[in-house]
Amino acid sequence: MKKLLILLSGFLLIQIQAQKQWTLREAVDYAVQNNLQIISSQYNTKTQQNNLEIAKREYLPSVVGNFNTNSSFGQGLDVFGTARRNDNFSNNANIGANMLLFNYGRLDKTIKRSNFDLQANEQDLEQIKNDISLQVAQQYLQILLNKEIQIIANSALDNAQKQYNRAKITTTVGTTARTILAEAEATVAREKQNVTNAKINTDRSIFTLAQLLRLEDYKTFDVVAVQVDSEITPPLQSAEDILETVFAFQPVLKAAEYRIHAAEAQTEITKTAFWPSISATAGFGTNYFNSLTTNFGGVDAFGNGTSERGFFTQYKDNFGQQVGLTASIPIFNKGITRLQVQQSKINEDVAKNNLEIQKQTVLQNVQRAQFDAESNYQNYTTALEVENSSRLSLDFAEKSYAAGRSTIYEVNIARNNLANAQGSVAQTKYNYLFSLKLMNFYAGIPFSL
Repeated sequence: MKKLLILLSGFLLIQIQAQKQWTLREAVDYAVQNNLQIISSQYNTKTQQNNLEIAKREYLPSVVGNFNTNSSFGQGLDVFGTARRNDNFSNNANIGANMLLFNYGRLDKTIKRSNFDLQANEQDLEQIKNDISLQVAQQYLQILLNKEIQIIANSALDNAQKQYNRAKITTTVGTTARTILAEAEATVAREKQNVTNAKINTDRSIFTLAQLLRLEDYKTFDVVAVQVDSEITPPLQSAEDILETVFAFQPVLKAAEYRIHAAEAQTEITKTAFWPSISATAGFGTNYFNSLTTNFGGVDAFGNGTSERGFFTQYKDNFGQQVGLTASIPIFNKGITRLQVQQSKINEDVAKNNLEIQKQTVLQNVQRAQFDAESNYQNYTTALEVENSSRLSLDFAEKSYAAGRSTIYEVNIARNNLANAQGSVAQTKYNYLFSLKLMNFYAGIPFSL
């Protein structure tokens, strides 16, 4: 019994997971966390963070320790030209430190440039998140549109089926010709095909969003069927109303501004090559030497020969320290530094021009979104009028057909016109909704339904 309960609980859990429907907020958040482009940009940001940390640590001294051991074997000539064995063993150890004291602020300027590069990369990451969010929202609305068209197709099929059932009865009793029944049957077949096509379009749009989210099991994926209000108001904001906000907060523009600052910092870094750099060095070390062919260690102060000292004695006696200052003064490098400064200034101009390009692109995007919102709203109101007229026309056609004053062909034409009008209303409604949400998004308002 216990095993049965565990199996039933697992089955219910799987069913609940399979039946989960995603909201727009959940889809956007999931895409932002799992999109490969975003993950790649996050790696770039981490790289820039490391570059900034490296630049900061350049202020610290560098310390290096060395330990060398050498052995030499063979014959050689001494100062008198006599061939002698020259077998020996030597060892030395030392620790040295080097610290930059002056380079005309190169380190500080490098930190500033690295910081600007990091901020630019962070804004690039935000821009990619925005782009992915737009793609998800657009595909989400496409699913809702296709589902609404599917409902319209099912409704048209129901009406066609009712028309067929009525025609079948009247044909059986002999009040209508068999051609009426045949046409009604053909209409049902056409509407079934439309339902199938609508279902395929819905499944395709769901599959596309699942791919965008990188979901492996797309067959159990679905979205919440949001009821979009048909009473849509015209756009309240103009491009001029939100441009100030857009220019202040759009990540692509902020990234371009940071890259201008980075280019200016690079110019200052390049100019430091005109100035001398001063560094300080300090160290200590010792050494050991042993001739393997003789035990002679030299002579003392009285001219008496001495034997070689031991390892630790030599290490103690030979211990020494050193400090120093090193100045590197540029004198002539073929004018390369001056050319590098000119190149850095050109890069500044390139970065400034890129900012203007991005501003122009953002301006065009906002203006296009406003134009689309206004145009789609006009299309929507017109489509509503067409839908109302088509519904009235179908009502007249059905009543006229019931009274025997019109044919089933006229009814079918009126029904097709209504179905097309309803599809046009749905299409223009969601086009307008996306344009409106896009305007709000540019103004800094997150996507929501």
